[in-house]
Amino acid sequence: MSLKKPQSLQTSNSPFKHFFRQFPAVPYLLKWILITIVVGALVGTASAFFLFSLQWATQMREQHLWLIGLLPIAGLLIGLLYHYYGKDIEGGNNILIDTIHQPAQKIPFKMTVFIYLGTIATHLFGGSAGREGTALQMAGGIADQLTKPLRLNAEDRATLIIAAVAAGFGSVFGTPLAGAVFAMEFFFVGKLRYNSIFPSFAAAILANQVTHLWHASHTVYHIPSVPPTTLLNLGYAVIAGIIFGICAATFSKALRYTGQFFKTQIKYPPLRPLVGGLVLVLLIYAMGNTQYIGLGIPTIVASFEQQMPIYAFAIKIILTVITLAAGFKGGEVTPLFFIGATLGSALAIILPLPVALLAGMGFVAVFAGATNTPLACTLMALELFGSQCGVHVAIACIVAYFLSGHTGIYGRQIIGEAKNPRWSKDQNKLINDL
Repeated sequence: MSLKKPQSLQTSNSPFKHFFRQFPAVPYLLKWILITIVVGALVGTASAFFLFSLQWATQMREQHLWLIGLLPIAGLLIGLLYHYYGKDIEGGNNILIDTIHQPAQKIPFKMTVFIYLGTIATHLFGGSAGREGTALQMAGGIADQLTKPLRLNAEDRATLIIAAVAAGFGSVFGTPLAGAVFAMEFFFVGKLRYNSIFPSFAAAILANQVTHLWHASHTVYHIPSVPPTTLLNLGYAVIAGIIFGICAATFSKALRYTGQFFKTQIKYPPLRPLVGGLVLVLLIYAMGNTQYIGLGIPTIVASFEQQMPIYAFAIKIILTVITLAAGFKGGEVTPLFFIGATLGSALAIILPLPVALLAGMGFVAVFAGATNTPLACTLMALELFGSQCGVHVAIACIVAYFLSGHTGIYGRQIIGEAKNPRWSKDQNKLINDL
């Protein structure tokens, strides 16, 4: 004997069933709206707290320069923390990429805590690092705690991590559109994951709004004038893009090889940031200024206003590579902004384009080449500098992306589609292995 639902229930449910059959995307949208509201609120708040902390650390260091002398001790403590309690999270951003490709065990929440503490200590005592890596890892560590309560399957979990990356990137830089595209672009070279497009944009926009509600500020950059898009000026943009691409590849390779050098020469991991910290202190005191440590925001801003010396970008590369390769914590992206902006500004001596435009082109193009994310970087330029520079910036980003080859700061990126078929016919190959 079979049991049937009462006629009243069948009748009352039928309009909803009919509606969902006609619009099958609605349940998906409702589900991810609710999830991204939670992710946006949590990640946006975390980003605001992180930005306030970075501001405090920078001000404290500049007011008490003797703190720089303690950088080796801070490095030792960071090294000890990760060696004895954080071996499972040492992969950093690469753990996020691996989780997106092949979701395995849950990302430990301690990733959020450890990367925050390590980054603030790095900036407080004078290391040269950024904030993107920290923002992404904090976001990923927070969001993945929702996987089990929400009973997400492997596919949804990967989407959740992508949305978290979008939220972290978009809120820490104040560029939600770039953050959304970056999250879909950074884990696959040459491919986008369009089935995550709605969660990515929703999470990035919501997290950015939450960060603004906390009154966390973002740096404003200005390009006062852009020349006409003549063939000659576009040719100059191509030349600049070539230089930026070479610079990006140089940074990525230097970071990789210097990291291998530290691991080969110093077997006990906690000693690596201690030794690296000693080298950094000697270099900083030899220079006699703090212009090239920390985030370097004042120098980046100055690059849009005046031509910078040609050696500025090289100094930042050296300090950042030593800082991160030795085991200090933080991101690579803001140093890449510094490197690109100062290099672009310096190129005004040979390229007849406005200093501010060249600085803006370098700001995003070196980043595009080092992260293999040209679309996100182009969008970032539009959000930060305005649409008038779009054509010049897009050319620089795309050329830098191709000229950097299959290199990058994210070693676990997989080649979804080779930049040039002659470079690699092996799809799904890690850029680390090339």
